[in-house]
Amino acid sequence: MSAPTARKLLAQLRHGIPLEGSDLAWLAQALSDGTISDAQAGAFAMGICVRGLSEEARVALTLAMRDSGRVLKWDVDGPVLDKHSTGGVGDCVSLILAPALAACGAFVPMISGRGLGHTGGTLDKLDAIPGVVTQMDEDRFRSVVAQAGCAIVGASADIAPADKRLYAVRDVTSTVDSLDLITASILSKKLAGGLEGLVLDVKVGSGAFMKDMEAARDLATALVGTANAAGCKTTAIISDMSQPLAPSLGNALEVAQVMQVLTGGDVQSPLAEISAALGGVLLANAGLAKTPSKGAEAVTASLQDGRAAERFGTMIAAMGGPVHFVENWARFLPEATVIREVTARAAGYISAIDGEALGMAVVNLGGGRAVESDMIDPAVGIGQMVRLGEKIMRGQPLAVVHAARPDAADKAAAEVRAAITLSDTPPKVLPDLIRERVG
Repeated sequence: MSAPTARKLLAQLRHGIPLEGSDLAWLAQALSDGTISDAQAGAFAMGICVRGLSEEARVALTLAMRDSGRVLKWDVDGPVLDKHSTGGVGDCVSLILAPALAACGAFVPMISGRGLGHTGGTLDKLDAIPGVVTQMDEDRFRSVVAQAGCAIVGASADIAPADKRLYAVRDVTSTVDSLDLITASILSKKLAGGLEGLVLDVKVGSGAFMKDMEAARDLATALVGTANAAGCKTTAIISDMSQPLAPSLGNALEVAQVMQVLTGGDVQSPLAEISAALGGVLLANAGLAKTPSKGAEAVTASLQDGRAAERFGTMIAAMGGPVHFVENWARFLPEATVIREVTARAAGYISAIDGEALGMAVVNLGGGRAVESDMIDPAVGIGQMVRLGEKIMRGQPLAVVHAARPDAADKAAAEVRAAITLSDTPPKVLPDLIRERVG
């Protein structure tokens, strides 16, 4: 097709004339093979952002972007399942849930991403483990899934290439927050993994991209409706991010939290609770549990009896990491040069925590990216965070900063204090971790 086709479709968008499935299929192919220019791609993104798409067109765009590259197929003796989070601080659930699902009879080929902005990336957390390789060819990806039942890897260049092109354009044209484009972007990559079931963890609160329930509910509804229409059984859980999910932020520190859940059987922590809730829904939808609550019990049992830890260890070794990582994880994780307590300068109750500010404090320490090319220091971060509702006396620790230099620790300590609100009275109501289920 030629450039006039792009101009014709842009004119349709401008005048509010609905795009057909064949139009969107052409658009996805043109994005992936370079038929349209960046200027035209940006105009498409802006047109969709302003005019919006019908539900039918949103599904068509998602499938077209999925089919712009390779779509994996699996020949395994169990359901192929996955989870996606919209992002938050201290969210290392994937590292717990993938091996737990594998221990319960599922196969989890999880294609994940890196952090950008205030939220951490799953691949960056795995990079904190020496030797682990998260970019691999398809043969090795399949080998790891066969050995461990799960693998967490980065997307290859031939997975949803239309999305890669469109995402880069959206980032510089202020069209990132389009509900239609967010939905197509997330799902095109996930559906290219050949899934039979998907659960979505849509975060809401100060540490999430979605700050209020209405926005979170809209996104969850769009994702669930589109994924199910595309043929993948999908449910979303809206979960609270008004405080960090784990008490530690930063790549090695979050891996340490994961290992405490996997090897310590700490099933009361928020990390374990949300892993069980998400996994329970997936197992029930896939027929591996009678109900979501029975599925949650199965996930919890795999954490308590060590089967999830065993799967995690197998995955890490197969991905190039230490063979005995599960048994000696504390020895392998990097430690920061400067470790400093951040103490309260007044007494009070923890009434609010600005998770986005804490996430940016980790970025400023070198533990995240301001731009995609930034290098990450896996050892830095913020640990032992206080929780909402806690009573704190003057001089008690609010958190512990892990930094590369004393001046960076000083700056982070000030940022931590600024992100925490103390009140004379405790909060009347603490938010539930699991807010709502959609689908």
